Amino acid sequence: MKNRTFFWFILPSLFTMLLFIALPIVSVFLQSLHIEHEAVFVEVESCGPFGCKQEVQINVEATEVLKAERPLGQFNGFGTYTDRNHLAFMEIGQAWQESVGLGGFISKAMNLPFYRALAFTLTYTFVVTPLVLVLGFFVALGVNSLPKRIKGPTIFVSLLPMIVTPLIGSLILFWMIDAEGILGATLQRMFDDPNLSLKASPKLTWIVLMVYGVWHSAPFAFIVFYAGLQTVPADTMEAAMIDGASRWERTRYVVLPHLMPLTVFIALIQLMDNFRVFEPIVGFSAQASATSLSWIIYNDLAGGVEQRFGSAGATSVLTIIGVAILLIPVLIRTWRDFNRKVV
Repeated sequence: MKNRTFFWFILPSLFTMLLFIALPIVSVFLQSLHIEHEAVFVEVESCGPFGCKQEVQINVEATEVLKAERPLGQFNGFGTYTDRNHLAFMEIGQAWQESVGLGGFISKAMNLPFYRALAFTLTYTFVVTPLVLVLGFFVALGVNSLPKRIKGPTIFVSLLPMIVTPLIGSLILFWMIDAEGILGATLQRMFDDPNLSLKASPKLTWIVLMVYGVWHSAPFAFIVFYAGLQTVPADTMEAAMIDGASRWERTRYVVLPHLMPLTVFIALIQLMDNFRVFEPIVGFSAQASATSLSWIIYNDLAGGVEQRFGSAGATSVLTIIGVAILLIPVLIRTWRDFNRKVV
C-alpha cells in the first residue's frame, strides 16, 4: 500500500483518537496543574439593636467573577501531585526518618490515602489477572472437550458473569455474603460462629473483592481462549498424538505456544481493567477497608461538598502513568516477538 493511500486510510482513526483520547488526556493534565479558587472574603459592618460590629463574610459576587475569569482555577503547578493526598513526598520522607525498619515505614505509608489505594489496586491487579488467565484457559479446555449437544448451553452459562453489569454483580455478591445472605449464613453455620462476617475484616473484604474480580472477568478470557482453540492446527495435534504425546504434553507444547498471542492480548486488557477497579468497591460499600485510584477520582468529583477537579485530574494522570508502566513489559515482549518473526 502506498504511503498516500495508507495515510488517507488511517486518517479517520487518527482523528478519532486525537479527539476522544489525546485531547481529553491533555485537558485532564492541564486541570491537574490548577486548584480551586479560594473564597474572597470581605470585612463588613453589621449593625443591630445593640450596636455595630465588624464581620468577615464571603463576597459571592467577587468569587464568581474570579471563577469566570480563570475557570481552570488557581495555578498550582505540580503541587497537587506532591501534596498529602497524592505522592506525599514530605510525609513519606518523614515516615522514612521516623520509622524503625521497613515494616514501620510501610505501616505509616499505608495511612496516606494515595498509597493505601495504590496498595489495594496493585494487589487486586496482580492477583486477579493471572487467576483470570489460568481459570479462563482451563475452562476453555474443558468446554472444548465436551460433546456438541451440551457445549452450547455450557458456553452460555459460562458467559453469564460477563453479561451481568459489574455494579449489579457486585451488589448481588454483597447481599449473598451478608449475615442473612446464603453465603454469609452458611459460613456462620459451618464455623458455628454467629458473629462471623466477611465484611468485618479488611483482609476478608480484599479477598471477597478479588474473588468477584475473577468471577466477573474469567468469562472474557474463556471465550477468547475458546475461540483460539478452534484454530489449533489439527495436523499438528494428530502428529503429536501419533508420536505418543500425552494430553498434558500436547497442551504444553502445541496449544499454549499457539495461544500465546491471545494470552498477551488478554493480559493487556486485564491489566488495564483491573488497575482501574472501581465498581466492586462501590457495590460492596468497601471504601472503609479498600479504596482504589479510580475510587479516589470518584470521591474527589462526587464524594465531598465541593468538586476537586485538580485533585481528580492529578490522580487520573498518575493512574494513566501506572497503567503505562504495567503494560511496558508486555509490550516490549510483543515487540521482540514481532521483530523475531520479521527477521
